[in-house]
Amino acid sequence: MIELSQISVSYGNIRALEDITLSARPGEITAVLGANGAGKSSLLKTIAGLVPATAGSIRVGGQAVEQLPAHQRARRGLSLAMEGRRLFRSMSVEENLSIAWSFGPRSTPFAQAVEQVYDNFPILKERRHGKAGMLSGGQQQMLILSSVTIREPQYMLLDEPSLGLAPIIVAQIFEFITDYTRRRNTTVIVAEQMAAMALKVAQHGYVLRHGRVVMQGTSDELTRADIVSQLSAAYL
Repeated sequence: MIELSQISVSYGNIRALEDITLSARPGEITAVLGANGAGKSSLLKTIAGLVPATAGSIRVGGQAVEQLPAHQRARRGLSLAMEGRRLFRSMSVEENLSIAWSFGPRSTPFAQAVEQVYDNFPILKERRHGKAGMLSGGQQQMLILSSVTIREPQYMLLDEPSLGLAPIIVAQIFEFITDYTRRRNTTVIVAEQMAAMALKVAQHGYVLRHGRVVMQGTSDELTRADIVSQLSAAYL
């Protein structure tokens, strides 16, 4: 379980997050929704340890981690996929997977783990010796997700996994996330602008505006509150 209590974050004089309280449970997807600049990326980076909290507490698996650096949080089973498809673009697909597998705890030999990746996304097996930077946007997102899941993390933070992708690829990506979460009993937080898709796969959601939680509830409750239309209007 991931639990945040009254988390605040500042960049100099700019307050990015204010008094955020949030919880995400094992085996479930928790959606963090909001327009650009709402604080979604800052929230995930704070949980991962890339951005320090100026106030509040973060508990992962029942243990306080707000004082731990990012690499120690990763070794406790926390993985973050940042937006922008951060890959070693000049390295091959399989080299990217090898680097991801080697960092942090792992229970499966690389040969077995990489074959599971290729079962999930056969196109990556076809392109395994090609440079990651030469993949299409959808293939790069498949590689990002595979790099996150190849170590079988207990806690996954996914920042805008649908960004810039065709609808058919988005559906495939979210189908994988949903299946992985249930099969592994992983705690997953997904930050998304695409609220409609996120609420279809998530069990619970939080809506951020200007760094604050302005609404929360089950996915059904947020859907009935027409949050999708409200966020769509905010993007225009």
